[in-house]
Amino acid sequence: MNLMRPVSELRDWIAQHLDPLHDEAVQGAARRSDYDLTPDGWAGVETRELKPAAVLIGLIEREHGPTVLLTRRSETLRNHTGQVALPGGRQDPGEKPWQTALREAHEEVGLEPHYVHPLGLATPYQTGTGYLITPVVGVVRPGFSLTPNPHEVADIFETPFSYLMNLANYEEHERELPTGERRRFYATTHEDRYIWGATAGILRSLYERLYGAALA
Repeated sequence: MNLMRPVSELRDWIAQHLDPLHDEAVQGAARRSDYDLTPDGWAGVETRELKPAAVLIGLIEREHGPTVLLTRRSETLRNHTGQVALPGGRQDPGEKPWQTALREAHEEVGLEPHYVHPLGLATPYQTGTGYLITPVVGVVRPGFSLTPNPHEVADIFETPFSYLMNLANYEEHERELPTGERRRFYATTHEDRYIWGATAGILRSLYERLYGAALA
């Protein structure tokens, strides 16, 4: 599928590869995680009770093909300081993942929910910080305006969807955590934006959903 085509021509194809919006990520279900490239890191965490969260993979309709809405987290946040992220956060009691994703996108970057048409849910992703994230894929129509919440977001930008869905653009990197643990992860750099960890893992797993290719 040519990802440079207008979103209006891609939306049905994308939606048929996703889970229904009413589904929920559950403990023990198939998922991707921060430990995919460091299997030994699972020791002691595989049975941990995970906190539900959701992020928005917002596909913005642009003339030269869709882009993905991304943010750079504020330097004042406690976790994942300064990292590139998809808009999202912890799921409130009673919320569906798509409701969380739209609420968080509005709170973080001012994206009004009526500009977003949710298509479905991608593969859940477990983080090393104890979250089980449900990625919500949605089409974002033009005309919106964005304002970063200074307490959460330092910057807002877009990256071409075609770039993020090209596995040749990703590498495996390694980093030592404050705990002394070494963890390998996926990373890619586009126009000086370093996209890594959970965000890169979630985007790569979306490729797997769309193209049916098993990732290493």
